Amino acid sequence: MRSTILDIAREAGVSPATVDRVLNNRPGVKLRTKQVVLAAAQKLDYSAETEGGTVALNPTRIKLHFALPAGANAFISTFRRQIEILASARPELDVSVLMIEGFSPDSLARTLRELEGRTDGVGVIALDHPTVREAIRSLAASGVKVATVVSDISHVPRIAYVGIDNRAAGRLAGYLLSRFIGARPHAKVALLAGSLSYRGHEEREMGFRHILAEEFPYIEIVEIREMLDDQERAYSEASALLEKHPDLAAIYNVGAGSMGIARALKMRNLQSSIVFVGHDATEDTKSLLLDGTMDAVIDQNPRVEARESLNILAHAVLGTPYEGHPPRLQVIFKENIPEV
Repeated sequence: MRSTILDIAREAGVSPATVDRVLNNRPGVKLRTKQVVLAAAQKLDYSAETEGGTVALNPTRIKLHFALPAGANAFISTFRRQIEILASARPELDVSVLMIEGFSPDSLARTLRELEGRTDGVGVIALDHPTVREAIRSLAASGVKVATVVSDISHVPRIAYVGIDNRAAGRLAGYLLSRFIGARPHAKVALLAGSLSYRGHEEREMGFRHILAEEFPYIEIVEIREMLDDQERAYSEASALLEKHPDLAAIYNVGAGSMGIARALKMRNLQSSIVFVGHDATEDTKSLLLDGTMDAVIDQNPRVEARESLNILAHAVLGTPYEGHPPRLQVIFKENIPEV
């Protein structure tokens, strides 16, 4: 016998009216309920003509958006590529990546507000700024699931943070750098950051400062400069730093811009005498490890972060539980550079 709406309702555990709304694509039904009803209809081999034509029994795709900072940051480019590769293998997901001017909280807040009613979930690398926090609160209040990615943001109704422990990463950087320097009295080190408006960068700085104060008090932090993840600005800031502190022992780069810093070191033939530690195993930083300009890179595995972001958002939209697997910190040296 041919299946009916009542059969689908019994199989899905919902009312016939709900089944009717789903089959006729009417509003007012949660995405998870749509998924259940359509799956039941497929299982029962249901087919019928409705107000809108032939019933489409393919489950509704989950619409996700990612808001990432634009610019020349190689890690962000890799992370975006991993999102697109992984999403392409998941037909149930409809994923879009939006690139936004990286250091403009107003641009980011405006983009997030524009996504209200257009998406099911958003992953965002966000500046920790009042306008951004309000935009996230508004987006979440509209029913959109929001996850912070790579860099967390405080006091917002996010469903999860997907990324490394940035404070621990800063402590690890301080430990590595201090061991490379050795017991040199009155050693001077400098920090360069993309922007301390990113909580992740601020937390790395905090972790770095704390471990030096606790375990290596003979090391002095003489400068911290922001580069806005721009290679030319990184070069000019590093150049000014090296001119001001000719006895500098080490540089810790909290964010992107390592190629600019490396160029400043090489121009002065200091690439072998100044310890240089940074983040993210990109093609650029791998080349600097190979030629000896960088001593160590702390990697956060953008593929894992992309995978976990997609999984956490999709499960949150569907209302199903998910046990996440957060990315782990890995220290990369010249001798253990990963293949991909």
